[in-house]
Formats: sequence, structure tokens, C-alpha cells
Amino acid sequence: MKFTRRTFIHGAGAAPTALGSSNPPGTERGKAQLSVGDDGVIHAETATLTARIEKGFLTSLRSKASGEEFITGFDTTRQGALHLIYARGEAVDATAQNFGKVETRKISDQRAEVTFENWNVDGVITVSADPATGDLVMEPAAYSSRPGVRSCRWSLMGLRRDLKLVAPFFQGISLRLDDPLIRDTRWEWPLGWEAGLAIFQAPGGGFSVHAQDTRYRYKSLQVGSKEDPFLAGFDTDAYGPIDNNLAAGGLAWRINVHKGGWEVPAARYRDWLWEAYSLAAEEQRREPWLQSLGMAISWCPGDIAVLEELVKKVDPRKVLIHFPRWRSDPYDVNYPTYTASESGAAFIARARQMGFHVMPHFNLLEVDPNHPVYAQVRDFQYRHVETKKLYGWSLVNRRAAPPPESNAGRLNHQNEKVMVQIHPGLSRWRSILRSRVQRAASQYDLREVFADQSVISANLHNALVENVTSTEGAYRLLHELADSGLAVGGEGLNETTFAALSFAQVHLFKNPPRMMEGFERTGGCALNHLLFGRLCRSFGYNGLGGHDAVEELRARLHEEHGAMPTITIRSAEEISDPTPDVERALDHAR
Repeated sequence: MKFTRRTFIHGAGAAPTALGSSNPPGTERGKAQLSVGDDGVIHAETATLTARIEKGFLTSLRSKASGEEFITGFDTTRQGALHLIYARGEAVDATAQNFGKVETRKISDQRAEVTFENWNVDGVITVSADPATGDLVMEPAAYSSRPGVRSCRWSLMGLRRDLKLVAPFFQGISLRLDDPLIRDTRWEWPLGWEAGLAIFQAPGGGFSVHAQDTRYRYKSLQVGSKEDPFLAGFDTDAYGPIDNNLAAGGLAWRINVHKGGWEVPAARYRDWLWEAYSLAAEEQRREPWLQSLGMAISWCPGDIAVLEELVKKVDPRKVLIHFPRWRSDPYDVNYPTYTASESGAAFIARARQMGFHVMPHFNLLEVDPNHPVYAQVRDFQYRHVETKKLYGWSLVNRRAAPPPESNAGRLNHQNEKVMVQIHPGLSRWRSILRSRVQRAASQYDLREVFADQSVISANLHNALVENVTSTEGAYRLLHELADSGLAVGGEGLNETTFAALSFAQVHLFKNPPRMMEGFERTGGCALNHLLFGRLCRSFGYNGLGGHDAVEELRARLHEEHGAMPTITIRSAEEISDPTPDVERALDHAR
């Protein structure tokens, strides 16, 4: 699926706990072993679990502490445990039924492998038991002589019917596997699947699957299928270009059981992130007032009267303001020029003087094709990994549309707000953006800035630029801005951006412009807040004025995800005469 800014925007509680060991509670280090029977079945035991693997499938997963079994019986001949994935989701099975065979071989007391050979696919799943963590580890890989391989998928089937999926989709969901909101959906990391973690939660415990990846390797999570909602597919994606690609693999999926709520495996994953990325040092860099913020304003109008009404009711030091229309250019035109209008500069100066934390709106990725910078970087535009189409957007007859593929068309339609996205792996592009943001920060005495589109990174046709993915490039640029002494806000929040951000403007589930069936079921799970909240505070996006029941629901869902109370207003009158939702946010900031 192609994600652009406008298609993503329109379609698209638990408190953090103390840093602890990455080992699950009760893990006995050193206890892990595998055995392979004459029938080819692998039996695994660690300090926390016992498991059975047949033909690459996990057919039993049992907690040693509770005796609870999480896998129900299913037909292992219906499909294979391993697939190659081609463009448009075409899945080619490695099952033994198709003139093939599946063989199992023990490598050591803690490692075995399952090999696959059939008419169209060859592959291997390496199975191991980790004595340090108690994890069962599955590492799939597959190949073919047919070019165009996008991913290899390991399938987890027979999931118990009462399990809920707790996953970092749109800041956290906890839904039944057969819920129509997630059934037969594929979530690409990091834009949709915001961390490489999936938790399968029952009332008293459950199990989780995660990847410990520090190399920005693309991955995806398939949730159910049209025929069977009680399965999950863990995809290892090959870097684009995929046209001539024959193989995929290289990620290990780590499985373990837990007792208690989903917070237990989530905290373990967060603790791994902290250790793997040395994030204790990042915590020391955060401004001391970050955690004392009480409310945010998204899309704040540039009227000083808004500030004057706010300061009558709240402590300005507890208010974060996202300020989009501050430049001399119209909104989303002529990037990357960042020159304030007279009124924009006056609003920023007055807000800073009063003590508000004000973030003028910049853009992390986009360039106007009519801007002089475009000629320098046009060879590094984002292109979709399958279709090769440009990422970006335009506004045609007041409706969002893709950018023109015609070179002339991109130059001749500035009235349609044509913007294209440039790969931030390119050092020169990062240098241009960084210098322009820093120049504006110096000129207008900024302490905080907002980097729009920081969430838009993906596996691309041109995935690697200077051996850097778009995801790593976006992180580098954000971190370079933070290193210059700015508190940086961004759009969206995931495990690839949070370490460089202090604030994140987050989206609700698929961010419907008004309402969608079942929307109310997407609240109540503050997974990303638990994972990332110590470094990055989240706030709401749009439709948060409390003018009707839908806006009231949006505000409630944001706060259930751990976001600070957020309002969107059009005038100072909405502060002086607030709706109940706006008044509640003001109360929180008091």
C-alpha cells in the first residue's frame, strides 16, 4: 500500500515503569534445550516455556509457570509455515505438498533447522532456544529462481480463540484477532507497525513475539486472513529494489510467555530498546519541564489574542503549541524556505515572552519542485517499492492526489501544491534542511521546532542511499536537530523516531476524518506510551474542539493512549468560552 501524507492522514494509560532486566521475570539463566524426534518433531524447553515445532509450525506453546497452552490444534497440511511474498501480496507456499519435502535436523542441544524444498520455493527455518532469556527463536529464510521477492513469511497458526492482539498500531490497540478492524490486514514497519513487537494476551497471561533489530531492517505483520483470523504472519522484507531479488531472510523472531498483563512483555521490550540504543543518556538530555507539560494545542491559529486568553487561565509554561502557518509562504508551499511573516514572527515572539513552548512547523522530507533546491536532490525522490510511483501529494480540485510523474507537470502546477518527498539518507539533503531549520531557530529565538512528516519512512524502490534507509536517515536528521540544542517535535511516534523526539503529534486508528465503524474499540491501550513515554510526550492531531460527540470521543481515545490533553481551536473565543472538552484540557494545565 502506498502511503502519502494525505492518504495517511485521512485513511490511515499505562505509566512507564522502572528500567529493569531484559530477562522475563522468573527466568532461570542457562536452562534451554532442543530435541528432535524420529518423526522430525522438535521439542523445546527453556526456563519459561515448552514448545513443539512440526514442519516449521509452532504446534504447542505452554507456560511452565501456569501450565497454560496458547496454541490450539490445526491442520498442518492446509498450508506451509513458510512463504515467499511477491508484489501485491502474492504468497507462494513452501509446503511439502507441492512436489516437495520438509526435513528436520538437529544442529546442537540448543539449535535445529527445518529445511523446505518444493516446486517453487526453497527455504530454511532455524529454531533455537536462548538460555539467557528463555526465548524460543525462529529465524526464517527462503529463496527462488523467480525474481521479485519482497518478503519471506513465517506463519503462526492455531492461536487460541480468546487471545487479544496487543500491538503498536496507531499508539496501541488491544483487539480480538477476529475483530473486523484488524482481520486480514498487513502492517508495515515502522509506519503502521510502530515497533517490532506483537503480544497475544489472555486474561491471566499470554505470549509475545518480537525482533531485536538494530539495523533498520524492514518487517511486516500480517494479522489473520479472509479464511482464518486466528493466525499471524511475521514477514522479513528485502530492501528495494526487489525487481531482481530472489531471497529474503535475516531476522530472528523471539517468542516467550508471560504471566500478568501485556505491560510485562512491553516493559521487557522497552528495556531492551534502552540497552540496545543507550537511551539512558538520552533521558539526561531531555528538558526538565518535559514531563510537567499539561496540555497541547494542535494547529494553533496565529492570533495573539489566543495567547492573551490562554494566559488568563493556565500557566503558559505547561502549554505546548504547534504553530503551522507562520511563514511568509502559504502552508505547504515553497519548502524548504522558512522565513516568518510579520504576524508569524510577532506571534512566536509574544508566545516565547509569555513562557509558552511554541513549535513552528517545518517539514522533514518535502520539497516544492519549483524551489531551487529541487534540482539538487530530484534524483533521490521516494519511489514505492512495488509500483515505483513517487511519494508525495498535490491538491487537485481541493482533493488530495499523487504528485505528477511528468517532469514538466511537477514544475507547472504550483497552484496545486505539488510536493515530493526526498530520501533523508542523502547527506546533502539533511545538510540543507538542518542548516535552514537552524538558521530560522537562531533568527526567531526558537527553543522548540516541529518536523512534519517525520513518520513517513518505508521500504522503497530506492531503499538505500549512501547505504542508509529512509528510516535511519529520518532518525539521523531528527537527532542532528536535537543535537543543535532544539527540543524537536514530530508527526507520529514509533521506535525509529522516539529517541530523537521530545514531542510527537500522533494519529488515531487510521485517522478517519469523522467516524468509522468500531472506532471506539481502538482506545484503552497505552502501549506506545509505555514504550516511549519516558523520552517523548505525545499529543493529539485534529478534530479536538469538543464540538460534538465524535470530537469528544477523539479526545478521549487520545488520552487513553497516553497523550497529553490536546485541543484544536479556530479563535480566542474558544478559550474564553470553552466547550467542556476544552475546559477539561485547561483544567489539566492548571
